Amino acid sequence: MVSGATPGVPQSAGPVILELPLDKIRRPLMRTRSNDQQKVKELMDSIKEIGLQVPIDVLEVDGVYYGFSGCHRYEAHQQLGLPTIRCKIRRGTKETLRFLPFSSSHATFFLYLLL
Repeated sequence: MVSGATPGVPQSAGPVILELPLDKIRRPLMRTRSNDQQKVKELMDSIKEIGLQVPIDVLEVDGVYYGFSGCHRYEAHQQLGLPTIRCKIRRGTKETLRFLPFSSSHATFFLYLLL
């Protein structure tokens, strides 16, 4: 294992899908946006019935997880009291974080370009 690597996250260049605890994911965009509560309710109903179908995108930097997409899915999991959420995890650097835009749609697109 590479020094400073996150246990359970392979050190390959591509993304990996894992369940992460909600409280381990930092949500820097939550301070700048509000979610559509009707969409959150619809997602809660769907998640209860068939589970989460699309993982949220997460950037792992030095063992810290940053979520930049899936704001409604994340809140639906919170309101349902679920302890974890399925995430597509990509590795990045502190440099990557400095260049991420401040809107979730742009940040997700930017993550795909960088990684």
